Formats: sequence, C-alpha cells, structure tokens
Amino acid sequence: MQGLNDAINAANGILFSNYTVYALLFTGLLFTIWSGFGQFRALTHGLAVVRGKYDDKDDPGAINHFQALSAALSATVGLGNIGGVAVAVALGGPGAVLWMWVIGLLGMALKMTEVTQSMLYRNTDDPENPHGGPMFVVKKGFAKWGLAPIGTIIGGIFVVTLLISAITGGNMFQAWNVADITHTYHQVPQVATGLILAIIVGLVIIGGIKRIGSVAGKIVPLMCAVYVIAALVVLGLNFSEVPAMLGLIVKSGLPDFLGGEAPDATGAFLGGTFGYAAMWGVKRALFSSEAGQGSSPIAHSAAKTDEPVREGVVAGLEPFIDTIVVCTLTALVILSSGAYNREAESSFMLEDDVRVVQAMDADGQPIADTWTLESGDLPSLTREARDIRKSGEGAAGWREGETVFMVVAADEDPNTGRDLRRIMGTVSRNDADIWEVSWQNLESVTRPTLRRVTNEDGAEVVDRGIYGDYAAASMTAYAFDRTVPGMGKWIVTIAAWLFAISTMISWSYYGEQGIYYFFGTKGEQAAKPAVMIYKVIYCALILLTTVAMMPIMTQADGSKRALLGTDAELDMWTTLGLGVMLVANIPIMLIFGAQAMKAYHGYFRKMNEGGDPPHAAPPIGDVVEGKDVE
Repeated sequence: MQGLNDAINAANGILFSNYTVYALLFTGLLFTIWSGFGQFRALTHGLAVVRGKYDDKDDPGAINHFQALSAALSATVGLGNIGGVAVAVALGGPGAVLWMWVIGLLGMALKMTEVTQSMLYRNTDDPENPHGGPMFVVKKGFAKWGLAPIGTIIGGIFVVTLLISAITGGNMFQAWNVADITHTYHQVPQVATGLILAIIVGLVIIGGIKRIGSVAGKIVPLMCAVYVIAALVVLGLNFSEVPAMLGLIVKSGLPDFLGGEAPDATGAFLGGTFGYAAMWGVKRALFSSEAGQGSSPIAHSAAKTDEPVREGVVAGLEPFIDTIVVCTLTALVILSSGAYNREAESSFMLEDDVRVVQAMDADGQPIADTWTLESGDLPSLTREARDIRKSGEGAAGWREGETVFMVVAADEDPNTGRDLRRIMGTVSRNDADIWEVSWQNLESVTRPTLRRVTNEDGAEVVDRGIYGDYAAASMTAYAFDRTVPGMGKWIVTIAAWLFAISTMISWSYYGEQGIYYFFGTKGEQAAKPAVMIYKVIYCALILLTTVAMMPIMTQADGSKRALLGTDAELDMWTTLGLGVMLVANIPIMLIFGAQAMKAYHGYFRKMNEGGDPPHAAPPIGDVVEGKDVE
C-alpha cells in the first residue's frame, strides 16, 4: 500500500508542478487577449444574464442562469476559500494575495472559454436534462474530424479522474472535514454527522439537476452572506489596519525591480521570497476557483439557453466571486487581525527550560545533522492567548494533541531566503497532569540556535516563544477569534456545513454526468439504473467515511491509523484526479479554443447590432426559485 501511495504522490508532484501552473497562466492570458478582455463582459453583460433579463422558457435546458451559476459556485466556494487562502498567506505572506487577484482575473477568461466550448457541444436530445462537459467536447469534436475513437478514449480518461475527484474530494473529504470540525468544537459523534450529511445530500441529489439547482440557488447566497458578513465585522473592528494591509499586499507581491519588498519575518511568520509568494498565490487562486479544470462546465451545461456564449459569460463571474471577493476577505481577516505573524502564546522563561540537542535514533545513537528540542514542563498560555481561546479561569489553556513550534536559526530555507526554521512539537498531558511537548526533528548542517529578536526596549534577546501551529481552516478560525473570541468556532462550523453540503451535491452531479458518459450511449433510459446505483454509493460513502475512516485503530507495530486511511490519503487521491483533469482539459481548451472565440465574437457582434434585446428583469424571487419567465 505504501508503494502505491508513493507512486501516486510522485505523479501528483509532476501533475501539479510549476509547469502546469505556467500552462494555465499562458492559457488564461491567451484567452484574455483573444476575447478582448472578456472579463469586462462578464461583469456587465454576465450580471444582466444572471439577473434573468435574457431568460426564455422555450430555450433548451433544465435550470436558469442564476441556478447554473449557483450550482457551479457551490462546488468552488468551499473549504478551500477558508483553509487554502490561509495556507497561502501563512507560507507565502501578504504578497500571495496580489497574485491571487491576478489569477482571479485570468481565471475569468479560462471559465468563459471552457464553458462556451461545453455549451457548443452539449447534448440536448432531452431539452430538460442536457449533458455537457469536456468529455463531450473532446468526443464530439474529434468525431467531426474522423477521429472518434481517440476522442472517446480521452473523454473516458477525463471521466475516470472526474469520478475519483467526485468520490474523494467532492464527497468523502468534505464529510471527513465536517465530522472532524463538528466533533472537535462541539463533541458531536462523527457517525451522527455522517448520517445527517448522507440524508441531506441524498434527498437533494435524488431529485436530479433541477433540485440541485434549486437548493444551490438558496444555499450559495446564504453561505456567502454568512461568511461575508462575519468577515466584514472583523474588518470593521480592525478597520485602521486594512489600508496598511492593502499596501503591504501590493508591496510584498511585486519583484524588487518594480519597487517590491519582502515582508519582515516577525512572530510566527518566517518570511518568503517574491517567487514563493507569487507561486502560492497563483496555485491557491487557480485551484480554489477550479479555472481550467473542466468541472464547472458540467453544471453550466444544464443552463436553459440557446446561446452558448451567454452561459460562458455567466461562468466568468465564478472566479471573480470565488477569488476576488471571498478569498480576498479571508486574506484580509487573517492579515488585519495579525494572525499570520502572531506573537508567541507562551514562553519558556529560563535558559535551562529548553535547549537544542542532537536527535537520536531508536537505538540511542546520534543522527548526523539532525536536531530536536529538549524542554521541561510546558508553561501556561499568556493571558491574551487564554482570552482568545476562552479558556477557563486557572486553566493552562493547552489542548491535548495540538501542534506547536519554536523558531530556530539553522540552514537557510530557499523558500524564505532566511535562516529561520521551525521545530514542531505535539502537546500532551502526562500521568502527573503536567503539560509537556514531544518535539520532532529538524535536519540542518548548521547546528540550530534559538533565534534572537529585539524586544520592546530595543534590546536583543533569545526568543523562547512557543507558537501555536494554526493550519488551513484553523488559521482562519483563529483570526476570527483574535478579534471576537469564540466567533471562529461558530463561523467555521457553520461555514463548513454549508460549504460541504453545497460542494457534495454539485460534485455528485459532476460524477453523475460521468456515469452517463459511460452508460448513456443508448439513451437516457439505459443510463438510469447506473446513475441510481452511483447516487446510492455516493451517499453510502459519506456515512462510511465517518463510521470506518475517522475512528483511529492501533496497528500491530503500535502506530495508529484509520481503518480506511487518512485525510492525507484522501487528499492524495483527490489531487491525482484534479491533476489529470487539468492536464487533460488544458489541451482541450487550446484545441477547441478557436471555435469558442469565433462564437464569442459572433455573439457580441450580434448583440452590438441590436439583436436579441433584453426584456425586463423578472422578480428576484422568481429568479432564485427558477420560475420560467412568461
């Protein structure tokens, strides 16, 4: 099993290499220029289309433009907006946000192109149950050139990876995270969370795309509103910091020759080079919005319209909402609250309380160029840290199993350009009811020393600070808690449930269309049994994840492991699916890009000449409900 994991991780390293990112950047820039900066069309004409001004009940399709956009957004706006952005800022620094903005804009061109292609090649034999996506584009497109077998094979490969992504990242990983967060914060048994999720998702997806579109049309605005309002509250309370943070984002995101400057390494933030910040911003923006991945065109292909470009322009709004709006709010919450360069939560007071020592192997022999820490009892959290956590009076404030770190000076880290490194540790309480830390190892040719910092009096002192290691969603929750103690616990829980449910129902539909690709060659009725079996398995896996995967089992060698694997292994399979989807879809976009651009320019030429004028916008309630425009 370990050999298979190593092989998949090696493949993921290739699929998600910098070259994949460069290819996406090139493709996004190409279609931005080719479309004449079509992002402007998305923000103007796209909004009018979403508002229902071009809806026509006689057009082929199952759901209106607003519901199609909501269904696609429900899969992209999710835990990645909470946790992925936090990772980018924590590692890449404020400059990563500038590159998220750049890629958010380029991603709008990617979405417009890939969705327009899917609309051109979608199957509307049953006007109320259309089918589309990159697999149909490549299958039908190659067939027109007399290369049907090649197109069918490429489409099949795409569908296999689509199904892997739908089952793992779109389903099991979501269930795992929600069950874990709900159990951690509220002590709700994981199996109870799994059962509730399975029932909710099952009731929605059993009704097909119309019910998915209807539910998504209500959940997406609700979940965005809850999260945006909470973020605005934090930014309002930290308003004096926001202008400076915006300036820091721009300054940190530019290279030296354009006046950029790397941010200072202070507190928990160890710094980052321009290239490191840019790469993290690029990756998080691309992968958060799923631009160029080929998944959201499947949802947009269900839209009720006879104009392919019209839905393509609507899709251009996705990266704007996902990256420019939601991701930016998350980043500003983390930056303005001081969470990314936070102070130590506790400190060893005396020199003998903690020291760097050489690491030993299982036989008690020293390991060359490998170091660890040796420390005494863990001191209580500072008053400020206890207030943020809302710890009880007199409590030490630590949590069993949480991860902490100390900062040392060692070999230079090429990602930061500095010699600062972290030595991680796990907090536990021993039999004597004393808190302690089990420290991990750090490889370094140079013997590490605790870093030296300048205190408030201007004197240089040794930093014996113990920093909480807040990763992904926990970093965002911590940022909320720094401003309003206790807020992060509820915001992250509510957001996790809403985001996960919306993601699961949309990815269920993506997988369903993949099943149809394999079994629907003989018509709609022939595929129904396979689709129903898929839906049952999809819901069963939600419950199975929380029943059999989360409880930790002790193995014969004493190590601990979940019965079905770990969240890291689920993420490994998800990454594989996403990586292959990207690698398969980029060539598809380039091969059929000319057709999409021809349709795009033809459509707006017609609109500029007064063709197909808009009608009055229907009531907003009718748009959300998906009612036909009379």
